[in-house]
Amino acid sequence: MMMTVDQIPVTVLTGFLGSGKTTVLNHLLRQKELNGVVAIINEFGEVALDHLLVESSEDRLALLDNGCICCSVREDLIETLADLAARRSAGTMPPFHRVLVETTGLADPVPVLHTLMTAPDVVGRYRIDGVVATVDAVNGAHTLAAHDEAVRQIAVADRLLVTKTDLAADDALARLEARLAAINPVAVRHRVWDGMVDPAKVLDAGLFDPAARSADVVRWFDLASQAANAPHDHAEHHCDGDDCGHHSHHAHDAGVSSYSLIIDQPIEREAFARWLDYVAALKGEDLLRFKAIVHVADAPDAPVVVHGVQHVFHPPITLQGWPSADRRSRLVFIVRGIPREIIENTLCKFAAVSRAAIQRSAA
Repeated sequence: MMMTVDQIPVTVLTGFLGSGKTTVLNHLLRQKELNGVVAIINEFGEVALDHLLVESSEDRLALLDNGCICCSVREDLIETLADLAARRSAGTMPPFHRVLVETTGLADPVPVLHTLMTAPDVVGRYRIDGVVATVDAVNGAHTLAAHDEAVRQIAVADRLLVTKTDLAADDALARLEARLAAINPVAVRHRVWDGMVDPAKVLDAGLFDPAARSADVVRWFDLASQAANAPHDHAEHHCDGDDCGHHSHHAHDAGVSSYSLIIDQPIEREAFARWLDYVAALKGEDLLRFKAIVHVADAPDAPVVVHGVQHVFHPPITLQGWPSADRRSRLVFIVRGIPREIIENTLCKFAAVSRAAIQRSAA
């Protein structure tokens, strides 16, 4: 199923406890760019408080107070999104053009993405805009070491907001950012002071509609290529102001690692689809994030962009043309415990890719 102009974009704001999500949300909802945005706040505990800290009118907020977004709360999310869409169509609430879902700090954001990608009552009305994760510059390193949920939040993000940077020592901040780059080599990072962030750095963060933002596609896949060609013995990091670039190839937080493959030969469309089905069935639970731009053999001038979260893949998007002169297929994986050799072997077997055509990142 392809996206339609009527689908409402949904931005998922995640981040561990105390990482500054509510402060960021408060700032965003005061910006003119977010006029006409509804925020859905998910809270954990018998008494919900966070929504009281958000300075916005009630008709812009919806509250899920059942805890982490998983299992039964997914049903609540589906019902809330369906209700918002129905009220929007009926004119019984102010019109809105975007939804922002703030997850609880203990939540794995993957079930939210699954809901947006698969729930029948949601898919036709909404589309994923991107995943934005906040990271505490002071406590982030300890949090990543102690909580697998925090690592998964980083792994699936399209953008990372590093908060409380004014309280962190420069060397500690540099180490944290290098670690974030190792977990997720293609998420753009921004440093944030007191929750203040340009809405442009949060909205339109994903690659679910790449045809509309060819510059973003070029940037993202350039990072993918840099990650694939990163030196074997280190992860390189540099920053320019609050926008940080990075080259990185792997991580070992909670068993999460990342690697990239570049394929020099065109790939048969049906063979690639068979390979995706096989990998999803075999290793879907551990395939945290997958993004690819694919040179399909039957349409050399119209590359295909594929975006997946675990065993669920967004419908492939065909571009009108290549976003750069580089026409090689580029595949980026953020995984938990999937050896790169398994991916390479299955590509050769199911997608008919020659082993000689695969360029790999360092382990």
